[in-house]
Order: sequence, then C-alpha cells, then structure tokens
Amino acid sequence: MLSKLSNWLDSRRRERALRDYPIDESLWQATLAGLPFLAHLEPADLARLRELTSLFIAQKEFSTAHDLELTDAMTVAIAAQASLPVLNLGLELYRGWVGVIVYPGEFVIRKTVEDEDGVVHEVEHDASGEAWEGGPVVLSWEDAQMTDGADAYNVVIHEFAHKIDMLSGETDGHPPLFRRWHAPLDPAAWADVFDHAYNHFCARVDAVPERRWARFERDSLIDPYAADHPSEFFAVCSEALFVQPHAFEAEYPELYRLLARYYRQDPARVGALQGLTG
Repeated sequence: MLSKLSNWLDSRRRERALRDYPIDESLWQATLAGLPFLAHLEPADLARLRELTSLFIAQKEFSTAHDLELTDAMTVAIAAQASLPVLNLGLELYRGWVGVIVYPGEFVIRKTVEDEDGVVHEVEHDASGEAWEGGPVVLSWEDAQMTDGADAYNVVIHEFAHKIDMLSGETDGHPPLFRRWHAPLDPAAWADVFDHAYNHFCARVDAVPERRWARFERDSLIDPYAADHPSEFFAVCSEALFVQPHAFEAEYPELYRLLARYYRQDPARVGALQGLTG
C-alpha cells in the first residue's frame, strides 16, 4: 500500500513539474539546433530528453554571477546537456543538491592542497566548470556554448559526469554500478577496462616530448588534462562518448563500450539503447 501511494505521489509530482515547466516548441528546436551531437537520438528519445529537461529545471535552482542575465535559452540548453547522460538512468543520480550557478566566463577557484612533503598551499586557478560534492555545479556560460561538436569538449557533460562519479562516495573515476541497469558489469570488470585505459593514456601523455607537446595537445581526441586524475579521465571520456562518439569508438573501442554500457546509450549508433543488452 505504501509503495502504491509513493508511486502515485511521484507520478503527481512529475505531472505537476511538466505542467509548470513546459518548454516552448520554438525554444526546444533552437536548443536542438545548438546541440548537433544529439542527432543520434531517435524522436522518442528526444521526447524523453525534453521531458527530463523540464523535470531537471523543476528540481534545480539556476542562478548567475557578475550580473549575467539568466534567460530561458540558457536554462534549457544547460538542462538538456545535463540530462543527456542520465537519459536512461534517471534524475535520481543528481539527488542531494539543487544549485546550478552560471558565470559569464571562466572563474577563479581557490583550493587548499598538500604537496608530497606534507606542506599545505593555497592555490588559485581559472576554471570553466566545477562540481562541488553535496553542493552546486558551477559553469562558465562562454564555455557551455561551445557545443558545435567540432571537438570532444563539453563542460556541462564534464561537470555532471563528476556529479555521477561522486555518488560512489569518492570521486575516482569509478561511478556507482546499479544492478538493475549495469549487471553483469561489476567493479572488477569496470577497473579491468577503465584503469588499464587510464594508465595507458597517462603513459602516452608522459611520453610526449616537450617539442611536440603543442601538437599533441591540439590533435589528441582526449584532452591531456584527463591524465591528472582518474576522475578527470572519466569526465573527459564522458564528453567524448556523447560529443565525438565515432572518433572515440575508433580510438578507444573497449573504453567506448564500457561507458556506453554504463550510460546505457550508444551514441555512435542510431537509438539510445541499441545493442547494449548484453
């Protein structure tokens, strides 16, 4: 009885959210035009993405910094990109926090870090995005608009991949595996493919001579920044999966297959679930 009541309440909340946060047809079509990497989705998948985008907007609180005007176009564009990775997983993967903060451009992050000798330093660096554990996602709107698919860059997908990674209790490139979605994939099978790919990529980055670094950085499908930490490798490869799926599959076929199974989407094929039942 309690389960039926809970399902009824969830259904009522969903209906209310879709009614209160509809996306105008012209705005939705303009959003899709600005996100060409969604072309692999079939009409039914796009309809579900539109609903999920509305539900995301209903659940999250958008705000801006430095007098940036928040528009419906900005909100829908960010929400649609954030919803894409969880299209077949659900918005519960974004539970436990509500804020999305949008800056006009890059912003400064201040962190406390400890070096190898145990000395603590205060450091600052510019960032285009930041995901805080238990807190908001912070995005540069300038970077969030870089969505033409010319390369594998997508700051929104990157930061929301971090949010998913955080659900396992540690941001380490090993996101939570859910039996109802990911069986028979288990942590050992994940580590076998993911850790091997990460170590191989780090070795490849380390082997680049200084004189060839600029060319490598320009030509590499995976941003060399991904070698900084397994969590960054997971987030950067998630960008590649959705934005440059054909190139990603060609260069990293096993890793592509692993992430496609995790997200339950196959962007290199038509249809979000095609071929991912095994």
